[in-house]
Amino acid sequence: MAMINEEQLQLYEDQPIRSAWDEEHEEWYFSIVDVVAVLTEQSDYQKSRKYWNKLKQRLSEEGNETVTNCHQLKLKAADGKRRSTDVANTEQLLRIIQSIPSKKAEPFKLWLAQVGKDRIEETLDPELIAERLVATYERKGYTREWINQRLQAISARKELTDEWKNRGVSGGKEYAFLTDELTKAWSGMTTRQYKSHKGLKKESLRDNMSTTELVLNLLAYAEAHKARVLHYTDDTGIEADAVYQLEDGRYALIEIKVGANKISEAEKSLLKFRSVIRKHNEEALKNPDHPRSTYREPTSLIVICANAPMAFTTDAGVKIVPIGCLKD
Repeated sequence: MAMINEEQLQLYEDQPIRSAWDEEHEEWYFSIVDVVAVLTEQSDYQKSRKYWNKLKQRLSEEGNETVTNCHQLKLKAADGKRRSTDVANTEQLLRIIQSIPSKKAEPFKLWLAQVGKDRIEETLDPELIAERLVATYERKGYTREWINQRLQAISARKELTDEWKNRGVSGGKEYAFLTDELTKAWSGMTTRQYKSHKGLKKESLRDNMSTTELVLNLLAYAEAHKARVLHYTDDTGIEADAVYQLEDGRYALIEIKVGANKISEAEKSLLKFRSVIRKHNEEALKNPDHPRSTYREPTSLIVICANAPMAFTTDAGVKIVPIGCLKD
């Protein structure tokens, strides 16, 4: 069996079906237990698994080669762990479906054909992937603001994992390990442990962080990118929650807020900070006897907000970043 290049959670009438794409042979492999759950209208995973085990035994005893030719892949289970799972390509799955009495058999066959067609279209036009993802979220009732934030988070996560890939990280368990390391750097716990500590189950950890947690998370990112995070305040009332400085001297001024209603206030504070720097530089350039030289201006002004509806840039050039955009 060729190496699997991509895993994806497909939806059939809002029921999840784990799948994997084989780039070499250009075909999908589907979790058979998930398909059985759909066809038998069974929500209990263990009952679906037992149904498939009995069916597999019967087909094997009948000399059915389809069962013999099925493969196993390690797919992510409901608890987040990767377990060996029986999978079948479209041709094999169609033969298995014939052995399962179900009123959903024919509609499901049409769905299988559409999945294959969609993949070909997405290869020709990658923008269709985003369009179909938006359509899926809309069917689930998510707001447009939430969808935009989610897409931004996915994009940010991809940039991070692309950088990891460029540095030789292969993905899967290594990605999960690095994500846990970032979380442990500021919380002392893995991502799963910290969610449990906060009493969260399926909720997003990033959407339930306090301002302090956001700062600590930012510190972990800074360390990972060989940057440093400082806090600035002076006796004139000018301050920034964080100054994120890279090795080459470039830096960003950052305000961190929990509520979206504080974004405007944070933007004004950052603009005032930059204005002070610019005013000082103008005076220093005009007066050779000025006691201090010019200061480097911030490369970016950023407001990180836990509840920002989406990522955007204000008319004044301040970047508003939901915490979900830092990583997924």
